[in-house]
Amino acid sequence: MTDENAQLSVAARGCSTLGRGGGHGWALLALGIAGVIIVPIAAVVWLALHPVDNIWPHLLATTLPRYAGNTAVLTLGTGILAAAMGAGAAWLVSMYRFPGARYWEWLLLLPLAIPAYIGAYALVDFLDYSGPVQAVLRRVMGWSSARDYWFPQIRSRWAAVIVLSAALYPYVYMLARAAFREQSAGSYEVARALGAGPFALFWRVGLPLARPAIAAGAAIAMMETVNDFGVVDYFAVQTLTTGVFSVWLDAGNAGGAAQIACVILAVILALVALEKAGRRRSRYYRSARQPRPVIRQELTGWPGWVAAALCAVPVLAGFVLPVAVIASHGLAAGADWFGPALGRALAHTLVTGGAAAALTVSAAVLMVYGLRMARRGIARVVMPVTTIGYAAPGAVLAVGILIPLAALDHRLADAVLWATGRDPGLILTGSAAAIVLAYVIRFFAIAQGATDAALGRVPPSLAMAAQSLGRDRAGTLREVYLPLMRGSVGTALLLVFVDCVKELPATLLLRPFNYETLATRVHDKASLENLAEAAPPAILVILVGLCAVALLARGIAGRRD
Repeated sequence: MTDENAQLSVAARGCSTLGRGGGHGWALLALGIAGVIIVPIAAVVWLALHPVDNIWPHLLATTLPRYAGNTAVLTLGTGILAAAMGAGAAWLVSMYRFPGARYWEWLLLLPLAIPAYIGAYALVDFLDYSGPVQAVLRRVMGWSSARDYWFPQIRSRWAAVIVLSAALYPYVYMLARAAFREQSAGSYEVARALGAGPFALFWRVGLPLARPAIAAGAAIAMMETVNDFGVVDYFAVQTLTTGVFSVWLDAGNAGGAAQIACVILAVILALVALEKAGRRRSRYYRSARQPRPVIRQELTGWPGWVAAALCAVPVLAGFVLPVAVIASHGLAAGADWFGPALGRALAHTLVTGGAAAALTVSAAVLMVYGLRMARRGIARVVMPVTTIGYAAPGAVLAVGILIPLAALDHRLADAVLWATGRDPGLILTGSAAAIVLAYVIRFFAIAQGATDAALGRVPPSLAMAAQSLGRDRAGTLREVYLPLMRGSVGTALLLVFVDCVKELPATLLLRPFNYETLATRVHDKASLENLAEAAPPAILVILVGLCAVALLARGIAGRRD
């Protein structure tokens, strides 16, 4: 046998053993990581089914219908409005050329940098009785008090729907824009030949073909609405999420909070099921040949300016207004920029977000790689299940994490006390460990998706070559896969870190006493109507969010015609 044939034979044997012998350890590691992700959800269900004090009948008779009704109104309203804004903007920038069209493509992503709760603070400050809008109206019209005129109530459900839609429509926009750009020009040419006008092209051709993508984006927006706490708490709208806070923190009933959390999980799972069912029923296939891309139509004169104005509305509502209001307060903050409290909040945010991002991406790499090495059907089961954390709201994860973690904490403290005679106190729940764990579980799906896609792009022949050269599986991962996945891993680290910085419900419930992050400091100060002190941390959160938007905008620029 020649040397070349011998090397090929060794490589083939390495490939054949890549997923069999010796893969049990990797499979167990992957299952262990998956277990950590799933356990908090299981803990919520267990606590709901075995409460110490069952207040479910009381909840059904009193507050639960109000919580569920408000949640339904907000979720449906936000889903419809976000879908209309996102799909409409995506259609305009994908199908037409008008003034500033190439800039609106990425400007429409900017609201992703603004957490919805910051948008809520800005809207109230701008439109409330003491804000500039009503002040100008009183000055111009000669009114002296609120009794002289009518103005819409700002802290209400409709205002919450507007704020949430302005912050969340980019999810629909990104998916709808990709769907519109992947469609073939032939469909639109046939429709135009049959006499279809611009609206008919959108309603009868573009919208049906892009409906699965629009439904997926709307489902994400609706799930984020169910998860929201900052907006509804500031607007005094009682939802299922605020119910978890009230029952747990105010009434001290963890079982009741878990029962409400299970209702939230049921809502989330229903949204996921509806979105998947919509995709299953809507199947559209492209030609086997490479389709001709859609050629954008030129809009000149007033139609072009109308299109630009329609694209400007969501950007103004979701980005320009919040930034302008918060920046005006930030300029007047003065010494608050250099106070020790802001420095501590920034340090806590960097530590918890950085640790969570590193742990999340590392765990995702190990789990996905381990499942690939196992080469068994467990990957088809484990991979989808571990994404449930992203769908589960932060308040739900907090319930599922804190109760079991507190029990473990007390057992550890008792063990240390018995062994050393010293009481170490609360090791896990008395530190930021619970927050980091919540972040890891909440955003694991982001890292998992990026890792799985990156591993799939690495040619199997490289792993075979590494095996033939004597590298074990750990060495193959370290020396072959990780260098080739560096870009995807870096992107996942950034996206997870940005989401950690903005996360509010889980941080509020799991933080130790007197432990602030940028998000909790913004919430605490804004809840006291002190936007001057809330502005510096809010601006820092926005700047971090802009990093993720810049990354997405670069991707859009790379895919532009």
